[in-house]
Amino acid sequence: MEIYMQRCIELAMSGFGYTAPNPMVGCVIVYEDKIIGEGYHIACGQPHAEVNAIKSVKDHSLLPHSTLYVSLEPCCHHGKTPPCTDLIIEKGIKNVVVGMKDPFPEVSGKGIDKLKRNGINVIVEMMEDECAELNKRFITYHTKKRPYIVLKWAQTADGFIDTDKDLTKTSRPNWITSPNLKMLVHKWRHQEQSILVGTKTAMADNPKLNVREWVGENPLRLVIDQHLELPLNLSIFDNSIPTIVFNEKIDKQEGNNIFIKINFSEKIEYQIMEELYKRKIQSVIIEGGRVVLQTFIESNLWDEARVFHGNQYFGKGTKAPEISSDDIYKYNIGNEKVSYLINKA
Repeated sequence: MEIYMQRCIELAMSGFGYTAPNPMVGCVIVYEDKIIGEGYHIACGQPHAEVNAIKSVKDHSLLPHSTLYVSLEPCCHHGKTPPCTDLIIEKGIKNVVVGMKDPFPEVSGKGIDKLKRNGINVIVEMMEDECAELNKRFITYHTKKRPYIVLKWAQTADGFIDTDKDLTKTSRPNWITSPNLKMLVHKWRHQEQSILVGTKTAMADNPKLNVREWVGENPLRLVIDQHLELPLNLSIFDNSIPTIVFNEKIDKQEGNNIFIKINFSEKIEYQIMEELYKRKIQSVIIEGGRVVLQTFIESNLWDEARVFHGNQYFGKGTKAPEISSDDIYKYNIGNEKVSYLINKA
């Protein structure tokens, strides 16, 4: 039976970057050890995985004799779409296998209970760890009341993330890794709902913080600018993408630029995450600079870190953040190395 749940997970991944704030969900329908229908949640506001899977079945008379596999508990509440539990019951499906319970309070076991009350045999927690990994952003948001936090930077062979720069004028970033990795970075940006940098990175590199080398949605741009020092001719203020500026002076909105006042005498990292939670932002990728990255590391406010290791030597400049984890994976992309750290604390 696990082969069918694995297929659910594969299908669900097709929605990566499009379903938030909904979870990624895949569903297959099996009759006599043969998949007769499958579907996934394509995007927020569109039909859920179970609906698409049932719709794909050519002969609905087979449904009462089939088993429905789904990576996440079917919903039982009215949101932008009707409850999936009602459709399963209506179609007479008698067996349902669920990868994991839904942590969303509106569901959270209620969908499973409703199916059982209507005489459906329900098996729960098949490949639960794999299903949880699939929706770690969604789960973190609902259980920890904050976005899932991804740290990302590139460092040289001698441990620097940048050279010394004159911050009185904008300049181009110093590329530590090859242009081939830009596509991967932009894919990562598309997969997260927001992207954060600090004042120095915005000033020195003038980044666009958008998705250009990949097809997908642009993340919400976030920048920390305590004293509102950043000039408005920077790319992040071009109004092409909603951009939040965390500062100590003003609360206002000008076009797509949103200025939010926070207290810099308190821990700003928690205030930023609280604001993102209120806005239903389930994930953030933090791309710099060192002070911002180290702030989140020292507060143990991160879930994973992705570190590129280039072959260059800067000799001096801005040191890379200091981070450690018992769970670290290393792999190569061409001639370059990537470390992938997981925070299980």
